[in-house]
Order: sequence, then C-alpha cells, then structure tokens
Amino acid sequence: MTIRHLRIFEAVAREGSMNRAAARLYLSQPTVSKAVKELEEYYGVRLFERLSQRLYITREGELLLSYARQVLEGFDRMERALRRPDRPQELRVGCSVTVGTALINPLLDQAAQALKGCQVMVEVNNTSVIEEMVLSNRVDLGLVEGIVRHPDLLHIPVLTDRLCLVSAPDHPLARKKNLKLADLEGWELISRERGSVDRNQLELLLRQEGVRMVRSWNCTNTEAIKNGVAAGRGVAVLSSLVVRKELDRGELVALEVEGLPILRPIEAVYHKDKFLSSPMKALLEACGKE
Repeated sequence: MTIRHLRIFEAVAREGSMNRAAARLYLSQPTVSKAVKELEEYYGVRLFERLSQRLYITREGELLLSYARQVLEGFDRMERALRRPDRPQELRVGCSVTVGTALINPLLDQAAQALKGCQVMVEVNNTSVIEEMVLSNRVDLGLVEGIVRHPDLLHIPVLTDRLCLVSAPDHPLARKKNLKLADLEGWELISRERGSVDRNQLELLLRQEGVRMVRSWNCTNTEAIKNGVAAGRGVAVLSSLVVRKELDRGELVALEVEGLPILRPIEAVYHKDKFLSSPMKALLEACGKE
C-alpha cells in the first residue's frame, strides 16, 4: 500500500466514479480499478459496493477515507515544506456565521504573534457545513456554535453564547411585558437558513410549545437579518455577540420572553487524528483563553 493507492482511492471516493477519478488523475480506468482492488485485497475489506453501474462507499471505505485524507494532507505539507522551505505555513479555519461575524478577528489578534508569517484562510458557513469540512479535512479546525456530536471530533470550549429574540424598537411585541412563547404565534420571523443552529434551536422550542410563526425571510447573511428586523419586517433570534452594537445604539431591542435566551456553547473542533501544527496549536491556545 502506497501514497499513490491512497490518492487514487480518495479521488474515487470524491468523484463517486472510477472513470471520473481516472480523468481527474490523468490515469486509465483499468489503472484506477486495479489500485482500488489492491487496497481491498491488502486490507481484506470491500471499499465500494458496485450497484447498477454506480459506486457506493462502504462503512470500511468511509473509515479508510477519513485516515487517507489526513495522511495525504500531511504528506503534501511535508512535500511543500521540504521542496520550498521558504513557503509560509498555512492554517485553514472554518467558522460558523456567528463566529465569523463577531469572534474570529479577536481570536486571530490574540494569536497574532504566534501566527506571524502564517497564511490564514477562513471559510464562513453554517455549523453543519463546517463540521463536514473538518471531517473531510477541507479545513484544519472549526470554530462553531451549538452541538457537534461526531465521535471523531475533539472539542475545546471557547465561550457560552446567548441567543436572544430581537425586534425593532417600535415593533408591537416590544411594547408588551412578560412575553411568553405563545405570544409569538402568527408574528413574522426572519430566520437563518436550514442547517443553522440558531434556526433549529428556536424552531425546536416553538414546535414543543405548538407555536407557529410566519417565516417571512430566509437569510444566510447576519447583516441582512439585522437590517430586516430594524426595518420592522419581523423579529429574529440572533447571537448576543452580533447584535451588541445595535442594542447599545437602540436600533434593536431584546425581547424578554419566558424560555429565552437560549444558551449554547461555542467550541473549537478538530479531527482526533489531525496532526497539530504550530499555527493550529496557537489558535487553539487562544480559544482556550477567550
């Protein structure tokens, strides 16, 4: 078993096809098939099921894939470092939207000295996407809010975030006292995209209480949500971290609702088999001090 075997296997898993993997690697299809077969014989497992001319990765294949991506990433970094020793180190960070909006810059500032000369690349998306990117080694670590349960991920607590319900100051709900979840029935909600922890936690609460709100907007952009709320288009559940300035300026108000705010952890997560480079260690140390 060689690096070449792992690279071919990873390409087949990524492409879902022997032919597409062969084209991507500039190899013949029989060469790709032979490499996968040799891997299967070497480990005594089946890596793909072949059904109706389609490939489906097996449980054993998924296990090998998680290790193969780590090995290939480490090998490629070694090659780059040895062939170009002057090449700057890289750190790929995946951030959920709240972290990308309000927290990543202070964390990078804390680690600035240790990250000097390092090229930091940041990807911002919702928590479920960042979790998948960490598992597939497309980022080195993730900084996410909410619950991430995959057993292959290690967690470092960063801080506890508060989700609060906000509205424009002149919204009818802002004039009511002692609000309950039932009082939200029928009001317009500006919500995050599906897969966002903000949205899922609120919707779980509403479902449990049998409360139906009118989802007027679906947004992936926090600024768009805040602007829509400030314009009176609806209410929204947002992290206290991202509405701090608007609350201080009186552009938004936090509604006191029984059962809210929702507390959720913000954590740094990385694969248990991940090699911890110096930049990764520096950022993780900054996360532990937040």
